[in-house]
This record gives sequence, C-alpha cells and structure tokens, in this order.
Amino acid sequence: MILLAALFYLAGVPSNPPGFHIDESSVSYNAYTIAETGRDEHGTPWPLFFRAFGDYKNPVYIYLLAGLFKLVGPGIWAGRLLSALSGMTAALLLGLLAERIARRRDVALLTALSALLTPWLFETSRVVMEVALYPLALALFLLCLHRVSARAKWSYLEIGSLAITLALLTYTYSIGRLLGPLLAFGLLLFATRERWASLLQTWCAYLLTLLPLFLFDRHNPGALTGRFKLITYITPQSSYGEIAVNFIRHFAGNLNVWRLLVSGDPNPDQVVHLSGSPHMLAGTLAFAVIGGFLVLRQQRRSAWWRFIFYGLFISVVPASLTGDYFHMLRLVALPVFLLVLSVPAFAWFTERARLGRGWRMVFVFLIAFTLLQGAFFQWQFRRNASAPRRLHQFDAEYPRKIFAQAVAAPLRPIYLADAPAIPGYIQAYWYATLRGVDPSQFVRLSPAELPPPGAVVISTEENCARCDIIETSEPYTLYIAK
Repeated sequence: MILLAALFYLAGVPSNPPGFHIDESSVSYNAYTIAETGRDEHGTPWPLFFRAFGDYKNPVYIYLLAGLFKLVGPGIWAGRLLSALSGMTAALLLGLLAERIARRRDVALLTALSALLTPWLFETSRVVMEVALYPLALALFLLCLHRVSARAKWSYLEIGSLAITLALLTYTYSIGRLLGPLLAFGLLLFATRERWASLLQTWCAYLLTLLPLFLFDRHNPGALTGRFKLITYITPQSSYGEIAVNFIRHFAGNLNVWRLLVSGDPNPDQVVHLSGSPHMLAGTLAFAVIGGFLVLRQQRRSAWWRFIFYGLFISVVPASLTGDYFHMLRLVALPVFLLVLSVPAFAWFTERARLGRGWRMVFVFLIAFTLLQGAFFQWQFRRNASAPRRLHQFDAEYPRKIFAQAVAAPLRPIYLADAPAIPGYIQAYWYATLRGVDPSQFVRLSPAELPPPGAVVISTEENCARCDIIETSEPYTLYIAK
C-alpha cells in the first residue's frame, strides 16, 4: 500500500500540473545560471537570497536544483522530480518518526501512508517552488529533536543537527524567518538543570547560522521585509489593540475546519492548490484530534508532546500576521504537526483493534474512509490536469503559441515588454534555455520604452496600440511593432 501511494507522487511528473508557472521558471532559470556560471539572472555571484519579481527567493531549494541541473542538465522534469521526491521523503520520514515515537512498525506504516495521501503535502510537492522542500525540512528537525528529547545531555553532534535543521527551516521558505526562531525558543520546553548547557550551545550554534542572514539584511535594507509589509495588516498607525484583534481574527480564520476539509484555500488563483478541493483528509484529521486528546489525557507532562502542541500553535502564527485567510503556503507547517499528533491515535487503535470488535470496526472505517477520500482526491487532481484554469495558471500554451512562433520569426532581437505585475520575460529566458536558444537574442524593455518599428515583441501588457498581433495566449501577446 505504501509503495502504491508513493507511486502517486511520481505519476504525472512532469506533465501535471500542465505547463510551467512563471514562479517555477524564475526558480529554475536562476538554478540554471548558478549551475553554469555561479551567478543569478542579475549577475550576482553566489547570492544568499535571489532577487526576482521585486522580492527575494530563498536559497536552499535553488541551490539544490542547481546541483541537480549540473548533473542532468536543465529541465522541467528534473525540477518537478526534485519536488515530488522531497514530498515523498517527508512522508517517509514522518513514518520513521512515528516508529520512534510508538515503537511499532504498523504505526509507522499508517503514518507514512496518511502523509502520502494528504492533499496539502501532495500539492505542494507538485511545483518547482521553495515551499515544496519545507515539510521535509520540518520532518528532519522533528526527527533530530525526538532523538534528544529523552536525553539528559546532548552531544555536539546532536546539538549541531538541531542547529542545522533549524537553519534549514529558516532559509528554505520565507515563513521560516519567523518560524525557525520560534521553534528554537520552544526548546525551552525541554529545559532541565542538566540540559541548560546543551540548550545554550544549540542556540549559539543556531545564531551562528543566522549571521549571513543578518549581514544580508544589513547590506540590503528592506529586502527581506518588503514583501511582508505589503501583505500584513500591521501598519505604523496600528495600535496594539488593533493588532491583537486582527491577529486573533486571522488565527481563528486559519483554523477554519470547513476550508481544511472541504473548500481549501479561498484564493482561486493559488497556483499550488486545486481550487475547491480539501487540504486534509477527514480521517487524518480525526486521528489527529483523537491523538491530541490521548496526549492531553495520558502524556501531558511529556516535554516532547508539549513541544508538538506548541509547534501546532506557532505554525499558524506567520500566516496570521498577514491579511489573507487560510493561505496554504504560509500554513504549510500545520499538516506536519497534525500528522505527528495522529501517531498516538494510530498506536491506541491498533492496540484496541486486537481487544474488541467495536474498536476494530471504528478503526477499519476511518482507515477505509481515508483511503477512499485520498483516492478520490487523486482522481480529481488528475482529471483537472487539462482544465482551462490550470492551463492558464501554468502558461501551458506559451511554448507553442508564443515562444515557438517568436523564435521562428527571422527578426532579431526579440523584445520583451512586460506589465509591472506580470514579469513574463522569465518565461522567454527559461524556454530559451530548454531549447538551446541564446538568451542574448532577447532584449528586455523598460516600462516606458517602446520597441523599434518592425520588431518582434512578446508582451504581457494589456494594451497593444501600435502593433500587428500574431498570436495571443493570455496574458501574453506576440506582435510586430509598428
């Protein structure tokens, strides 16, 4: 069963989702330039954060992808495979963590299967974006933490593993700049007289890993906070009371069970999400709730389980500081903690199943319902691969309708004219890379600059007043300038 579920992660790679989203092209093109020249698309050598689209992308995924491109060459299949393998590995590591918690192989298999079938983790592993790596980074941290949770003193290797995985959480995705320090602070839950030295050493080692981030921020003021200022409800005029009320409102909204189990992310253009589908399976959430109840009843003194509840709470904090409700990418740590909470329930049910027919029926029903709902989601995901919305979101027609015809035209260079909110130039650079076209054949125009008469232009601008249109594929227009 685990093998079958794992095959779902590889089936459809790289063709589903169709095409390649503009953010995927940005990540992939920068990974390619790093692999080839050691510089990003702007010529910056070995950047810590990658400037793109007025924001900064995080380094871990891009450098991993650069290494893969160095081995096998650039390609959509390579990027999508990296994401799929990251998601699958995260699920298997959660199974390994469950085995160490419950000391039962059947519990490990059930946890891994539940993680593999979770729509939230599956969808984030379908795209070439930094978020695809985050569940894996969190699973690694929790494995390291569980290893030391019962030890009176921690070895230097264990301290180093905690610091490195906290650093991974910080540098892998933008929410980690808050979530990483919050998780590090939560290590206080393990404080004892014998562990204080180990805790202080862990914090010091983690702080050392943050020095590059502090230096980058010092030399690039606002680079890492500019995006947050655009999406948060916190302003210089906000009072503490207003901030508190907004935080509570958004925190509650981010725990909306209907969105979790039925409708999903409210943004219909959320590229990682199949609109209208659930994030979690009902059976998985039921096991997590039962597991939480069992922990509160039987193991509430356990520092490990107190940390898991703490992690569940703070996983909602980064998203709750922004103006959106239930933004699945900013909440991506939440399903990992819910899956860990399901472990006590799996252990309890497998024991009860041997004792009584009633408990066995409840257990079988929940497992069967999880499998059926998981299979239904997989069917939905694959059925919608060629849906018009998905084709549009991932620019599926761009290679054939726009790029191929632009390159086939004899005129050079090809000019790229973009609307400020739609930086379509990166699609031209990425597909040029895939098809062996020299990027120097493309010239980016500044916002106020007009192409010369007779030039071939690929544009994402809404209006085309002085042009002969050759082809369109929203939001792209291929035309000859007059």
